[in-house]
Amino acid sequence: MKILGLDSSGLVASVAVVEDDNLLAEFTVNYKKTHSQTLLPMLDEAARMIELDLKTIDAIALAAGPGSFTGLRIGAATAKGLGLALDKPLIAVPTVEALAYNLWGSSALVAPLMDARRSQTYTGLYSFEEGALSVIEPQCVTGIEDIVAKVNDQGRPVVFLGDGVPVFGSYIRENCSVPYSFAPAHMNKQRAASVAALGEIYYSRGQVQRAEEHRPEYLRLSQAERERLEQAHEG
Repeated sequence: MKILGLDSSGLVASVAVVEDDNLLAEFTVNYKKTHSQTLLPMLDEAARMIELDLKTIDAIALAAGPGSFTGLRIGAATAKGLGLALDKPLIAVPTVEALAYNLWGSSALVAPLMDARRSQTYTGLYSFEEGALSVIEPQCVTGIEDIVAKVNDQGRPVVFLGDGVPVFGSYIRENCSVPYSFAPAHMNKQRAASVAALGEIYYSRGQVQRAEEHRPEYLRLSQAERERLEQAHEG
């Protein structure tokens, strides 16, 4: 089984190819460029380096949201275009689950934090039971105080990761009552390898969709949509 993984849900752009539990290639960039500039060139370069014929992949796994509205749209457009051109299915992997999967095997709780702006975070709570990802709190958008309260209620050590850690680190230090740590640099941002590896599991369960069926999971309205609703309410 050969899975192409894509993640453009946040500041990081990442492409990976996983074949039968073997990571063949991963290209990840966390820099000030738009994903429309980076994603396809990264894919081309990764494919060239491993002499990959894209026709030989079985499916395309993508971080399906939540995350940056623009980033999710670029990722969806890229995956759908490839899926249609290659006649391959897509695997929609929840962004927060894929982020948690970076810490496979952790004995602590795993709490991904993505900065959702407006003092909110895209988050969830996960653990690994017998080598499998277990969802304690499914991905959602909420205030940092809510997820820290749920972490405290669990009464177990926790590892936080994601681009929300620098944003909410002070609150965590002041309010988290259980032992906590922050994931190091090689684990703390989105990775397409995690998307692809988790995608392999979903694929084996038959959790795939046709390219034309895919819709990103935003979890909340965009800023433009919120502003339109606020204007309509005021009017």
